[in-house]
Amino acid sequence: MKRGPVRADERHAFDTVIDARSPAEFALDHIPGAINCPSLDDDERRIVGTIYKQTGAFEARRVGGAMVAANLARHLNEHWADQPASWKPLVYCWRGGLRSGSMVNWLRLVGWDAQQLAGGYKSFRHHVIEQLEVASPKLQLRVICGATGSAKTRVLQALGAMGEQVLDLEHVARHKGSLLGALPGIPQPSQKAFETQVAHVLEGLDLARIVYVEGESPRIGKVALPLPLVERMRAAPCIEVQATPAARLDYLLRDYAYLGDDAEALAQKIGFLKELQGRQTVQRWQDWARDSALSPLFSELMSLHYDPHYERSQARHFHAWATRQTVVADDLSDAGIEAVARQIAALPPRAD
Repeated sequence: MKRGPVRADERHAFDTVIDARSPAEFALDHIPGAINCPSLDDDERRIVGTIYKQTGAFEARRVGGAMVAANLARHLNEHWADQPASWKPLVYCWRGGLRSGSMVNWLRLVGWDAQQLAGGYKSFRHHVIEQLEVASPKLQLRVICGATGSAKTRVLQALGAMGEQVLDLEHVARHKGSLLGALPGIPQPSQKAFETQVAHVLEGLDLARIVYVEGESPRIGKVALPLPLVERMRAAPCIEVQATPAARLDYLLRDYAYLGDDAEALAQKIGFLKELQGRQTVQRWQDWARDSALSPLFSELMSLHYDPHYERSQARHFHAWATRQTVVADDLSDAGIEAVARQIAALPPRAD
């Protein structure tokens, strides 16, 4: 194992990646696969920071040093006790400073070949941005489009199950990408964590093979797609799933059935459409929402809200929309979705 500064792209050579930052920092974003073994927890970090401002560096280090020592002892007993002598961990903190440095020193005293990530999380963040900028333009993308309810995400997942390469942005964003797309009880990641996970997926792709991605707007819920990826998607060939309205409605009623569990929350979300659709129409939709009458609600949302703007928005966002390939579907059951995926995978190659 090399000695000296370790770069972010060398992290895969280690048995374990340890994030020595506080739990709050770890929750905001972290290296994929890393485990959180804080040198200081959130309260301790706040206390040490206050002492530093009020008293100075020496007292902050004296108090913080005792806290770090206690936490390291706990990690040695609880988290690392079963590690063999050959264990090779990589440790990082915010900038590759005292928190990770002290942990590395103790791990080495035990006899493990511990290393410190040069520049810490900040250097990894630069690596993520570089990965997105470098890899995105090289992607052999095929953008799967379709009107609301065309089961695009499920088609994408079916392609993945068949061994095709996919970039499932809605899965990474934990959101379905529409006004009603928030997943119950599942918060979206931070912007940085979203970008980290996208870069992590890109890192594992074979850039010589086709990658299927769903046609998305520049935002999925609260997170924004990386600009280099948006630009690549806009220029890539498109494949449209042309599903019948009946098949789409049936799919939506299955895929969004959970919206009926909180009728008032659904009605409030629909209220955001008043400026676009008018008070009378939205009031009717809200009444249906409060009655959990999803079938007429989704039917009118499709015909009056989503469909009228669909083709115009696709032509505006995707440069190759006019030359798109199409797959027709009148069945979006599990078997029907798998059939659509097989048809997409069998389409003749289309040059970018």
